[in-house]
Amino acid sequence: MTTTLTVDFFSSLDGNGSAHGWPGYWGKEGPELRDYLVQKYAQDQVLVYGAQTFRAFREFITEYDEPYYASLTALPKIVFSSTLTEPLGWANSTVISEDAVTAIQRLKRETDVPMRCHGSISLNRALLAAGLVDFLEVTIFPAITGKAGYAALFADDGPEFDLDLVDCTVLDGRTLKLVYAPHPHTSVPEGVGPQRR
Repeated sequence: MTTTLTVDFFSSLDGNGSAHGWPGYWGKEGPELRDYLVQKYAQDQVLVYGAQTFRAFREFITEYDEPYYASLTALPKIVFSSTLTEPLGWANSTVISEDAVTAIQRLKRETDVPMRCHGSISLNRALLAAGLVDFLEVTIFPAITGKAGYAALFADDGPEFDLDLVDCTVLDGRTLKLVYAPHPHTSVPEGVGPQRR
């Protein structure tokens, strides 16, 4: 028995997951994006969060109305935290205080239900570095956030990866959804790139 882990990340074109003074989705949401989110979270899966992202989503679902929030609440959720305790204030949520990398390694062996980790920058970086991410889904919104941007998924001093493109979809004629399978970068094959005379 084994399952897959997808890291799911919303990003501006310059690589930031959020930006001061910008609204949700960078103000670029549209009907195709919303339909996709409804379809995505209607599927059987386990949602994985770090503590900070879990708190943010728990607040969002009480303050905002999105068509897929009911599915988020209905799906099983795990949150990695050494400070949160149950009850967590969001239905179908379980806290795990175990090291996230160790726990995800175990959970991938014990279940065949796909797992999806949205946001949770430090958690996703650790899971990527440990080689536990099967798919990287990046939704790129048409915005450059510049000095207002923060929460980049990829650290400047992080590990290197080659990416195999699995899917590419344009939503609402402007937002790009990319799905990649990451593989640790080891070397550049012979004959690739400019060749010396």
